[in-house]
Amino acid sequence: MKTRVLIFSGYGLNCEEETAYGFTLAGASTDIVHINDVIDGRVKLKDYQILAFPGGFSYGDDTGSGKAYANRVRNHLGKELKDFLKRDTPRQSRGKLIIGICNGFQILTQLGLLPGALTFNDSNRYIDRWVDLKPEGDSPWLRGIEKLSVPIAHGEGKFIADKKTLAELKKKKQVAFRYVKGETSTYQDLPANPNGAMENIAGVLSHKGRVLGMMPHPDRHLFSIQRPDWPLLKEQAKRAGTLLPEHGQGLQIFKNGVEYFR
Repeated sequence: MKTRVLIFSGYGLNCEEETAYGFTLAGASTDIVHINDVIDGRVKLKDYQILAFPGGFSYGDDTGSGKAYANRVRNHLGKELKDFLKRDTPRQSRGKLIIGICNGFQILTQLGLLPGALTFNDSNRYIDRWVDLKPEGDSPWLRGIEKLSVPIAHGEGKFIADKKTLAELKKKKQVAFRYVKGETSTYQDLPANPNGAMENIAGVLSHKGRVLGMMPHPDRHLFSIQRPDWPLLKEQAKRAGTLLPEHGQGLQIFKNGVEYFR
């Protein structure tokens, strides 16, 4: 039986296809579901092992990034979401998983499922570029990942939190990723931290690592040729007598989520 993944859609979320494709490549059975169909009971959260809130600009981010969508989830699906996080899978005694990417991360912080908040980039501008990440937290989503190069695309991606929360994040290993200087940022001669995020935090965890929120897009690095430096890497591989890997580093996030239930 395949791991079942529900990808939320509707009202300005626009990365559901890429997110679904990542989980499909990882071997899951995926359904893109409009939030209204969940609210109306046509689709049940309890029938899935993973929930995904993809990127986009829900409700145009008019009242703040992710806020309106989070309010809709809270007001209509609060109990179902709480039950989902408490529920073990039918096949084994382990809790279910949730991931929020970019706008999905903002939604999860607005819901209070993740600590901290996201606010305007230091540049006060929308930023679209590649970044390099170092995994740090304890989570099934992060297994086997030593480094990650993926793109960002946001205007309100700066992670902020008070000193107490930052200390707890570090103590409880809830920092999922930090921005670091790496392959793509060096290649493009860009600063490691793209938005001024406190302590270079790019993603955080909760519920013993089962809930992951991250601003960068692993769904946009499913193939190696999506990297900005792929022609260089292809030439280097050719000279070394090897081949450029077909799949990109972002796919491992989706594989980890799926393999958690195997």
